[in-house]
Amino acid sequence: METDEIRKLERIGILSERLLNTLKPAEDRRGMYNAEIRIYDYYELVSIIRNLMKLCIIALDRDSAEVPPTIQNQNIDVGLILGGALQLFPIDEFELINEISDLYHCQKDGTIVDSK
Repeated sequence: METDEIRKLERIGILSERLLNTLKPAEDRRGMYNAEIRIYDYYELVSIIRNLMKLCIIALDRDSAEVPPTIQNQNIDVGLILGGALQLFPIDEFELINEISDLYHCQKDGTIVDSK
């Protein structure tokens, strides 16, 4: 393997250690991973879960398009749901892809050349 290619692979290894952090291997299950969201307390957790469930109810019953009247608080806090989803978005991993893209880029004929 060429020295330049070895250097690129070493760089990718260093970047991977620093940037691949959204998923962490689950200690109790082989091949499974954990993703983490940060919340203030159990009340916020239950609020996220309830809002997700209410949103799903509306998505499943398009005809009525409302939360059933038996649910006490019918408002849906979409911002709370999206905030949790944003925490799961793998932004560091996309930075890794960008860094790899900077190391390599493809010409129209499909050959890989050094971009630096």
